[in-house]
Amino acid sequence: MTKTRREKRNRRKLHIRKNIEGTSEKPRVSIYKSNRYLFAQLVNDEEMKVCCGLSEKVIKPEKDEKPVDRAERMGVEFGKLIKKNKVETLVFDRAGYKYHGRIKAFAEGLRKSGFKF
Repeated sequence: MTKTRREKRNRRKLHIRKNIEGTSEKPRVSIYKSNRYLFAQLVNDEEMKVCCGLSEKVIKPEKDEKPVDRAERMGVEFGKLIKKNKVETLVFDRAGYKYHGRIKAFAEGLRKSGFKF
């Protein structure tokens, strides 16, 4: 029996999430990728709270900007937003998505902001 794309991603997601957890000192950055937009949240799993979030909908696209470039710019913007919450280190949760394309570009944008994960 073949598995669907969604079933494969959910399996990878659960496999990743059993090993990582966000705390108040080291929160988790959670990503969701739709066909059109990228969404990111800063999550504290101890208190079950979302500290802040950002969507690609908020970022105005520049002329002739590729989705990968927009994702990297979103990572930099999200880094600025996280710094307001006085967080220095993170745990990156790619939510079952492969680490390439927009996910990788977002992570590189966070690293440009000065975060380590």
